[in-house]
Amino acid sequence: MTAHAVGEVTGQVLERLGERPDLVLVFVTPPHAGALEDVVGAVDAVLHPLVLLGGAAESVAGPHREVEQSAAVTLLAARTGPLVPLDLDAVVDGVDETMSLAGWPTDLSFEPQAAVLVADPYSFPVEESLAWIDRRHPGLPVVGGMASAGRGPGGNRLALGTGVRTAGAVGALLGPGLAVETVVSQGCRPFGHPLVVTKAEGNVIFELAGRPALERLVGQAHDTLDEEEVRLLETGGLHLGRVIDEHRDSFVRGDFLVRNVVGADRRSGAIAVGDVVPVGTTVQFHLRDADSADVDLRAMLRGRHADAALLFTCNGRGTRLFEAPDHDVGVLTDELGPIAVTGFFAAGELGPVGGQNFLHGFTASVALLRDLRPTQ
Repeated sequence: MTAHAVGEVTGQVLERLGERPDLVLVFVTPPHAGALEDVVGAVDAVLHPLVLLGGAAESVAGPHREVEQSAAVTLLAARTGPLVPLDLDAVVDGVDETMSLAGWPTDLSFEPQAAVLVADPYSFPVEESLAWIDRRHPGLPVVGGMASAGRGPGGNRLALGTGVRTAGAVGALLGPGLAVETVVSQGCRPFGHPLVVTKAEGNVIFELAGRPALERLVGQAHDTLDEEEVRLLETGGLHLGRVIDEHRDSFVRGDFLVRNVVGADRRSGAIAVGDVVPVGTTVQFHLRDADSADVDLRAMLRGRHADAALLFTCNGRGTRLFEAPDHDVGVLTDELGPIAVTGFFAAGELGPVGGQNFLHGFTASVALLRDLRPTQ
């Protein structure tokens, strides 16, 4: 079954692109995960790519289709121009406890346009790693996802070249042969108006604009939401967006990093958020549902152009969120046309917001690729 699936996708690539592409990405679902070594070995033997990157995930995406929790292989091959493979492990200094990324290249012959990263959530401290990358390459977008096929440490499988590993991260730095645009659709819409955090400790917000945070939430929900929307808030749809760039005069879609509201205390009026929110931060409450997620992704893709797209969507999306299957790839087709697409359903998505890279949840993170090389 695995050999047949790999033969089918590599055959299509040979017909359309020929041998020796610069980059191949291949993702498989759990029924093929045990044979990932055979998958990448066969792809390498047939296509001979410069960089071969992949892994296993609970569900995968391809052109026009998302295959959820059943057997599938998805593959994209491209001629990209210069690129560098990434084979990464997080290393902590035993003296000062600082973290660095072993395997990150120190001598690049080109200015990278973006990094694609696939990481193991059990062994790779992704938030610290993204901050490390941001310090060394300010403005470099990192797009990708956390592998989602494993249920515990050692259960995930990542591929770089013909090698397969169960920890760390793999990826590629994309060079100047491509224009890379990133789209991070957090699937929410704001309600109410922005408020400044006036009392907080860690991830607990006690006051917003001088009043108890829960009081502000109830007031804004009452003033702006209908009964059905309030019910959505009560069943997990409530989120809080914090502004990344406080220097803006006003805030719109894409200016907020959205995090879950994970709890509330009626006695103190405090709310707990899935992130640290310092005093002085501007925030706004957000609502997430299928309609908001659909509108958000369409709005962020509208008017853009691409030759191909890499899609890293949350494993809480798909038919777990939308009534019909194939939603996110369907929106890509609607807005961008019939382009090449590959990707997977992730246990956390990577992408930039406000010029900084973050780990997200319930998000569709997309890299739009356009070929900048002169045609022959």
